[in-house]
Amino acid sequence: MRHLVWFRTDLRVADNPALYEAMAGGARVAAIYIDCPGQWRRHGNAPIQRDFIARHLSALSERLALLGVSLTVLEADTFAEVPALLAQWVAQQGIDALYANREIGINERRRDRAVQQALAIPCRVFNGDCVVDHGSLTTRGGDMFKVFTPFSRAWLARVRGSGYRLLPVPAAQGAPVPAGTTMLEGERRCSAAWPAGEAAAGQRLAAFCAARLDDYGERRDYPAEAATSSLSPYLALGVLSPNQCLAAMEAELGQLPFSRGERGFSWLNELIWREFYRHLLVVFPRLSMHRAFKPETEALQWSRDDELFRAWCEGRTGYPIIDAAMRCLHQSGWMHNRLRMLVASFLTKDLHIDWRRGEAWFMSRLIDGELAANNGGWQWAAGTGADAAPYFRVFNPTTQSERFDPDGDFLRRWLPELAAVPAGAIHAPHDWLDRHCPGHGYPPPVVDHARARRHAIAMFDALKDREAV
Repeated sequence: MRHLVWFRTDLRVADNPALYEAMAGGARVAAIYIDCPGQWRRHGNAPIQRDFIARHLSALSERLALLGVSLTVLEADTFAEVPALLAQWVAQQGIDALYANREIGINERRRDRAVQQALAIPCRVFNGDCVVDHGSLTTRGGDMFKVFTPFSRAWLARVRGSGYRLLPVPAAQGAPVPAGTTMLEGERRCSAAWPAGEAAAGQRLAAFCAARLDDYGERRDYPAEAATSSLSPYLALGVLSPNQCLAAMEAELGQLPFSRGERGFSWLNELIWREFYRHLLVVFPRLSMHRAFKPETEALQWSRDDELFRAWCEGRTGYPIIDAAMRCLHQSGWMHNRLRMLVASFLTKDLHIDWRRGEAWFMSRLIDGELAANNGGWQWAAGTGADAAPYFRVFNPTTQSERFDPDGDFLRRWLPELAAVPAGAIHAPHDWLDRHCPGHGYPPPVVDHARARRHAIAMFDALKDREAV
């Protein structure tokens, strides 16, 4: 018997259900990764993430080689070409069964259905990216949860009652083999600031649990501090699994925190949010199709002001916290979670620009871009999503900056033109700059926040009035 493991967004050997099950029965196992550069461009994914994938594939190939498994990278320009490519490969290699972990985007699900129809062998698909399987948590009436808090309660009850399954690295199937070549063609941007491979991800997870779990809830919102886990790029590519996160937390704390106020619960809650958005994507496939979760919000009249959108993208809105966040994204490929909320609120509620444009911009820049979390976060901020922020909640960028970067350390890191501005003036620096730094070059605010907030609320009020007619 020969089994084939198809790696996708699960670039690890530990806690990998597809790999574990493929190697469990004594069959000879080979592995593939199918690169689809044309599909990558269609999805608008970030060059920095493509580079990160390439580096992880190299590390994965070395890990698999120690297990006696050779990894081959194949190329199909788009998903449409994958079924024929796989059918040819399976026939040439004499494969008896295909093993893979589920991907949840609508294009990925359609691709996988086409693959199953094209192959004359069993295709076994597993849950490898959630603690609780997609769509398995429902209300008493059998419906999918649409609000986070009851979903969270159900998730916690399931894990408290049934635990979680953490799979070991499979036993080697023989002597080590040479590591395969894992080059990826196409546009890439250096991701060297992020160490690649399972070992690096595991070390980062262990260090976070040892040093930051206790004060995560209190310090996570301060972007100048290294208080978050910075594990999202590894979770997005499946280099790290959520089960491994739970295991590391349990090892550090002695037990998992199941109620608010317990050590580590704030971080666990973020992992549950991740699962909530993934469950939504499975149950409501329209979320993969650029559709709002709340259909009525499709009627919102968004601005099409391209100059305002470019100012937001380039970090020249005249609001320091927004500009620093966007320049951080452009230069590093990553952004702090609170800042993601702020810039999303600013684009949709201050500039009144369609959340879909911001969602796409994020995906084109983020090293940790993945559809479920990115879409969920944007729709939450825009007021169009499941359990979204109330439409009248509009973050004030200046007061948020004063609260979460009080000394201006984050602002100065990314806005060198504000380096000399004292902490008391840096959050709204224009008067100080005009007095002390003539010709400073920092742009004036592109909108008046108070006026923009009133307009955003009026947009949603008009929507409510339209529904009432």
